[in-house]
Amino acid sequence: MATEHATTASDYIIHHLTFLTSKKQESLVDWSVLHLDTLFYSIALGLLAVFVLARLASRATSGVPGRFQAAVEIVIEMVDNQTKSIVHSPESRQFVAPLALTVFIWIFLMNAMDLLPVDLIPTVGSAAGIHYMRVVPTADLNATLGMSTGVLLLCLYYSVKIKGLGHWVHELFTAPFGAHPLLWPVNFAMQLIEFVAKTVSHGMRLFGNMYAGELIFMLIALMGAAWAGTVGSGLLWIGGVFAGTIWAIFHILIITLQAFIFMMLTLVYVGQAHESH
Repeated sequence: MATEHATTASDYIIHHLTFLTSKKQESLVDWSVLHLDTLFYSIALGLLAVFVLARLASRATSGVPGRFQAAVEIVIEMVDNQTKSIVHSPESRQFVAPLALTVFIWIFLMNAMDLLPVDLIPTVGSAAGIHYMRVVPTADLNATLGMSTGVLLLCLYYSVKIKGLGHWVHELFTAPFGAHPLLWPVNFAMQLIEFVAKTVSHGMRLFGNMYAGELIFMLIALMGAAWAGTVGSGLLWIGGVFAGTIWAIFHILIITLQAFIFMMLTLVYVGQAHESH
């Protein structure tokens, strides 16, 4: 394991939970707050998904499909069925269905980075002079809240598009308690709370699950590193390998489920934006 930057278990965890940032402030904007590793891996995985799916689409056959084509078709059919059951506007589905597919595949790929050995990419990065490297973009709260904020903006767009600006503003002040003028401030406050709660919980749910999974892998890696420690550490190393394998197998379900949940909530929130109170 890459322990040159970590002399204790605490140092190891802190080092692996530190993002790669720019240390220079070259303008009025402080770019050091950007997590460069999150940006790199999220964009790279998005481009990888586009490239692979574009290649598959160009080689797709109407005959007996290959395994990969069949798997992708199953995913597309699943997303399409879910979209039709939640978003009832055919016009909206022309955009929302591809969006839901993009969300599912992109988040699945970002989550799947957690299945790589904990020290593999950080060790390669360290050899190249990059001392901090986190490879799971969805374990970064900035990334997950950024995506959930994008969903919020999409919901606001469809609220105005489907209902009209006047009707939507009317709903902001008259739902859920009624149209009496004394209730307008309460209704508006409740609407704002609902928007904030949906957005924060949407992003926090994905972040919390992936952060916890990432941390468990680090703790298992520490247990496996005990081969360099005390007497009997060989058994502890074997236990670390066994625990890591079991957790990785179980984690495949988690990364898939979290991608599905984020996609479904996106569809639910967009579907709600189409409904009138």
